[in-house]
Amino acid sequence: MCIDHTMNCSCGRQSASFNFKDNIMPAEIINRLYCPDCATNITYNPETMLIDNQWIIEYDMDVARFMGHKMPHAEITPAQLFDDGYCTWRGVYPADHIDSVREREELVKLSKINPKKYLTEFRKWGIERMERLAHEGWRKAREK
Repeated sequence: MCIDHTMNCSCGRQSASFNFKDNIMPAEIINRLYCPDCATNITYNPETMLIDNQWIIEYDMDVARFMGHKMPHAEITPAQLFDDGYCTWRGVYPADHIDSVREREELVKLSKINPKKYLTEFRKWGIERMERLAHEGWRKAREK
């Protein structure tokens, strides 16, 4: 089970939704979130931060280590927290869960008219979408 949490970036102009795999990490694991606009003046610290396509998540690594006893890894890093889903975007990027629903609306209409074509188009949409997001630089789109 995953818990969803929405957080505003430091400048307050954008927000991101996060999932927390197996409820191991609390929302307090995120110290700060920086969108591409407010991240320009930040000094990146790889010990506590993760960059994903100009967004920066600053983790509270003390909280991560304290709660990490429930995780199967000896060392806890920002990359591991993000990549293994313990504190990661809800979707491929910060607003993916909203954008993907909007993108699929037209395909859903097709499912009622031509189900076979719908399946073909849905598969094509998914593949092309992930290729586009990987090209844009989103970390989770590059996963194998």
